[in-house]
Amino acid sequence: MHFPRRISLAAFAFSLVAALVLAACGSASSSAKLTIAFLMPCSTCADRFEHQDKPDFIAAVHAIDPSINVIANNAEGSDATQLSQTEAALSNGANVVVISPLDESTGAAVVAKASAQNVPVVSYDGLITGAKADYYVSFQNEQVGELQGQYLADNLQPGATIVMINGSQDIAPGRDFKAGAHKILDPLFQSGKFKLGYESDTQSFDPAKAQTEMEQALTKLNNKVDGVLVANDGMAGGVVAALTAQHLNGKVLVTGQDATDAGLQRILVGDQSMTVYKAIKKEAQAAAQIAVDLAKGNRTDANTLASATVNNGVADVPSVLLTPIVVTKDNIFSTVVADGFTSRNNICVGAAAAFCPPAS
Repeated sequence: MHFPRRISLAAFAFSLVAALVLAACGSASSSAKLTIAFLMPCSTCADRFEHQDKPDFIAAVHAIDPSINVIANNAEGSDATQLSQTEAALSNGANVVVISPLDESTGAAVVAKASAQNVPVVSYDGLITGAKADYYVSFQNEQVGELQGQYLADNLQPGATIVMINGSQDIAPGRDFKAGAHKILDPLFQSGKFKLGYESDTQSFDPAKAQTEMEQALTKLNNKVDGVLVANDGMAGGVVAALTAQHLNGKVLVTGQDATDAGLQRILVGDQSMTVYKAIKKEAQAAAQIAVDLAKGNRTDANTLASATVNNGVADVPSVLLTPIVVTKDNIFSTVVADGFTSRNNICVGAAAAFCPPAS
């Protein structure tokens, strides 16, 4: 008489256990952490990647969603390392790869590996070419070169001799910087207003190589140099070292890029003339928002943010393009310091301290 009741209780117990198991599985699935990989190319070429882009990107992702895991690595100038870091990130469940490619072939290989697992790729700072990235976040890189070239055009006397120390030509930004500079300076070379005395392309934006190239330029030109177009601040440090050895520092106009603390200090003391400031925090925040949108499957919002397009030779890539700014001794404190990009304490040290205005 009680047998049907025992069956009913057993069935109920089984149903309850099954329901709990299904609930647990559903909970695990819904709470699985999203992961974003942030893969930078090097530290020597630009120390910003490790000390600014990386912490800014991680902070921006966690401001949007603290639960998201960020895998942040730096290839330190090795294409093999950047590829292995990509493979490791994908093996560890990366839902999105945000990468500044070390060179063209590495960028294309990263896209191939990620695409094979249906993982979207955001090209960061440097445009991936040779393969279709899903999105691109950077600055108007050709404009960087234009600003550097225009600074020399505006501040050198007719007849001036210019040396050009360009960056790597095996990656899109290096080509863009050089193209922008030539866009401004070539008409002036052709008209005879200025003379191009020496030009070189510096592999990996290496400061030591830039110094060697500047030494060679000085030897060739018997130290008759009036301005040096240098692609970034790291290389400008090498160029200034070569000039200093010939007692020419402060007498030759030198351009730069990235508004590094060392570059800003050289500007204050007069050894470097200008730098191009790129608001990296805004770049990192835009990339973080797109990466989070992609990780959550929300391409609509990502497309809204990426309102521009850039053709990378394979496809038109939805892009966010920010505007670079010229920084000289006159506006250091109203730009990079006011933005919180760096601080007075970071740059008003050593010899530069004597050239800083009184603290307000």
